[in-house]
Amino acid sequence: MAEETLNEIKNTIVKIVEYDENSFQEKLIKDLDECKLQKDSFKVGWIQVVGLEDKEVVKKLGERFGLHQLTLEDILTLDQRAKIEEFYNYTYIALRIFYYNHKERNLSSEQLSIVISSNSIITFEERKSKLLNDIEDQIKYYRGIVRRMGVDYLLYLIMDSVVDYYFDVLENIEESVQKLENELTSNPTSKTLQSIHRLKRNLILLQKNMWPLREVVGKLDRAGYKFVKEQSAPFFRDLYDHVVTVIENVEMLHLQLSDMLDIYFSAVSTKLNEVMKVLTMIATIFMPLTFIAGIYGMNFEYMPELKLVWGYPAVLLIMLGVGLWMVFHFKRKGWI
Repeated sequence: MAEETLNEIKNTIVKIVEYDENSFQEKLIKDLDECKLQKDSFKVGWIQVVGLEDKEVVKKLGERFGLHQLTLEDILTLDQRAKIEEFYNYTYIALRIFYYNHKERNLSSEQLSIVISSNSIITFEERKSKLLNDIEDQIKYYRGIVRRMGVDYLLYLIMDSVVDYYFDVLENIEESVQKLENELTSNPTSKTLQSIHRLKRNLILLQKNMWPLREVVGKLDRAGYKFVKEQSAPFFRDLYDHVVTVIENVEMLHLQLSDMLDIYFSAVSTKLNEVMKVLTMIATIFMPLTFIAGIYGMNFEYMPELKLVWGYPAVLLIMLGVGLWMVFHFKRKGWI
């Protein structure tokens, strides 16, 4: 009884899916003793682990399936970049799933760890992803060729879903870039500059993950790689092309944002020049008016115009005339 309590699963969801061309079975695991695949079976086994807060459960699962201590550390360290590591009886792959927040124009990510052996896959997710739900539906409802293929094709489907989602993320980022371009041409503000820098940081984060991912897929693409059969190799070659396309799109958007930064500073500089131009015109117009007012503001007793009845309005008219003449002259020169 004490052992059952010790092996009870509470905060982590564990599900086993087993299938072949003619059958499909799924089972939600409540106790670690139930977490086992059929022995001597030609079925593909997929163990889904969702929620990594309970580290003891993850460690016990790792011990049950013979995972190395370094692999368990990588699974529980949730800031891994894409990578692949080979062990004697399995291969460990770390991927990142990215999500884009339109409102905040910010990119977030979660880790997806995959352990693949000769006839089984174990996936470790921080939280349930709809990407893997779609794959499970393909298996359950016999869509596509997954039920006729081996565990390597299941690995391809998982990785392909992650890479395809990168295209959706890039599409959302591109929409944000288009909106920022409209802001740049109409009314660029300091918030526009902050948004550009935020998007650049997001793309750098994505770019840092894509280069290692290309190496991971490149290894799986090689003929004769462990756990990847010849019939599945073309799918991984196609996946490699998708990764390269994502990298090219990321670089293109990064260059576009760099150009937008130049446009922003140019627009701000032009706007500042316009303001300085107006202020300079105002200062230039008021210079002679200030000169006239300064002369008649001197406290000398004997000034010829002080006794004139029309002296004050005459000076005002002169100042107005000088100001209007300067405005007319500036317009004729095309300065305003």
